[in-house]
Amino acid sequence: MTSSVAPGSIVLFHNAALHTPEALPDIIAYLQGEGYEIVPVSQLLLTGDYTINHEGRQCPVDRSA
Repeated sequence: MTSSVAPGSIVLFHNAALHTPEALPDIIAYLQGEGYEIVPVSQLLLTGDYTINHEGRQCPVDRSA
């Protein structure tokens, strides 16, 4: 699972999953050891004018064109 993580990734865990509570501390420690910072989703989402590209990523609207 951690091999798919990249900067800006949102990692979703279902709270009803059987082993999530036991696995989460190790996963967080591993990702932090790789240099990732754990932040709330609200810090990742853009506000204001944006579009969603074909990969599902938020992109600011370029008003200079």
